[in-house]
Amino acid sequence: MDLLEELKAKDVNVEEAIERFLGNASLYEKMLMKFLDLMNDMAVDTDFDCNEYDDIIEKTHAIKGAAGNLSINPIYEAYTEIVNLLRAKQPEQAKLILEKILPVQNDIIDCIKKYHK
Repeated sequence: MDLLEELKAKDVNVEEAIERFLGNASLYEKMLMKFLDLMNDMAVDTDFDCNEYDDIIEKTHAIKGAAGNLSINPIYEAYTEIVNLLRAKQPEQAKLILEKILPVQNDIIDCIKKYHK
C-alpha cells in the first residue's frame, strides 16, 4: 500500500484533492509534506487558556484551511467545528472536539510521516 491508498483508508478524499491540484499527484504529495510542517508550527493543545483564545482561533483556522485544501476530511470537519465553537465563545465544547480528533489527526500525520522523504 502506498501513501495515497493509506490516506484513502483514513477518510481522506485523495481523488478530490488531486483534482484540485489539476491532476498532479506529485504536487499533492509535496503539499502533504508541507501540511506536516504546518501541524508542527500550529499545534493546538487541549489545555488551551479559555480566556485568551484568539491565537487558538488563528491556528485552528489555518489547520482547517490546509486540511480542507488537501481534502483531509476528518481534520477539516473537526477544526471547522472547533473554530465555530471558539468564535461562539464555547471553548469547553471546542476542547472536547479537539480531544476526539487528536488520535485521528495523529494517525493521519504518522501515515504522512511514514512516506516523508
